[in-house]
Amino acid sequence: MFEAISEAPPDAILGLLEAYRQDPNPEKINLSVGVYQDEEGRTPVMRSVKAAEEQIWKSESTKSYLGIAGAPEYASVVQEMLLQGGVSKSLRSRLVTVQTPGGTGALRVAADFLSQHFPQSRVWLSTPTWPNHPTIFSAAGLEVLTYPYFEAEKHALDWSGMAAALETTRPGDVVVLHGCCHNPTGVDLAPEQWRQVAEILDKTGAMPLLDFAYQGFGEGLVEDAAGLRELMNRELDMLVASSFSKNFGLYRDRVGALSALCSTAEAGSAVLSQIKRAIRANYSNPPAHGALIVSTVFQDETLRGEWEQEVAEIRQRLNGVREMFAQALEAEGIERDFSHIRRQRGMFSFSGLEPNHIAALREKYSIYMVGSGRINVAGINRQNIGPLCRAIKEVLAEPTGR
Repeated sequence: MFEAISEAPPDAILGLLEAYRQDPNPEKINLSVGVYQDEEGRTPVMRSVKAAEEQIWKSESTKSYLGIAGAPEYASVVQEMLLQGGVSKSLRSRLVTVQTPGGTGALRVAADFLSQHFPQSRVWLSTPTWPNHPTIFSAAGLEVLTYPYFEAEKHALDWSGMAAALETTRPGDVVVLHGCCHNPTGVDLAPEQWRQVAEILDKTGAMPLLDFAYQGFGEGLVEDAAGLRELMNRELDMLVASSFSKNFGLYRDRVGALSALCSTAEAGSAVLSQIKRAIRANYSNPPAHGALIVSTVFQDETLRGEWEQEVAEIRQRLNGVREMFAQALEAEGIERDFSHIRRQRGMFSFSGLEPNHIAALREKYSIYMVGSGRINVAGINRQNIGPLCRAIKEVLAEPTGR
């Protein structure tokens, strides 16, 4: 049977990581995969996480299964994170949460739930979006459509195009929105635009699905939840896929959650039961360790304060790297305007480099970035920024790069 199987193409992002690892050039630079790196190029274990693990190691007494929905105390922590800034008590009673293997697992559970109960749903994704979004929803058998999001020439949000497309959605449609730090552009909606999105979806009957993977990396833990609050305060039915991979650095521990805001507590109970059925048919129940770390940090006032400080340090480094990168490109005398890098938020920047530039950077200088021109700014540091900017200047000066 297997002889008829053809080779699958490498993943657009993880395939680059493998190529980078095999590159023998000691000066190689990795700006591709969405993993935070510090100034030394490491993806560190947070101090608060390490301290929580020490507590867990001393007190943990079992490795038995969790329930299908995961640990109840973890669900409470997730909801506390989502409700930063405050919402009405009535909303809290209608919010249900399950633990999932990462944000990707949350999205797949959401896709399976939608496919089972709303098979005619059309799922709307931004153009561009995280490359795995269309794969996840298509694999669940759902129709995928797109709405404009980014104006490449202006390096800015295509608000008029986005709003016009959302006006064409219909009841039963699902609109996937990035909660903050849009992947891959780094361009986010302003608070007033979030308010208008909520009004449009309320009018058309489409349901928002918020992909919330970078809370705390944009403007702050509370500030980054502004869009979610606008949607919740509109009292729309909605789904939220959240992740602690980035803001806790728990990449390999796969710590995520899927939450549903429903019109009544009774509807929430029914939705929770059906989401649990989808989980049971998929991975049965979630892993425990990463979620236990998150719960331990939140339940310890000292550890929580230290974690919040660490998130602030990461955010400050990302914004500082953006400024340093823009200044270094200007100092090289490059005529092209890269000032938009300063305005973007989160780990990612849409550089504006074309495919021929990206290919030349990889082939000549061992600089790896996604083919769309997305850069993980966390991969830039004081040691590699000079060679990086000089290489960009060189490829832009080549005849094919003009």
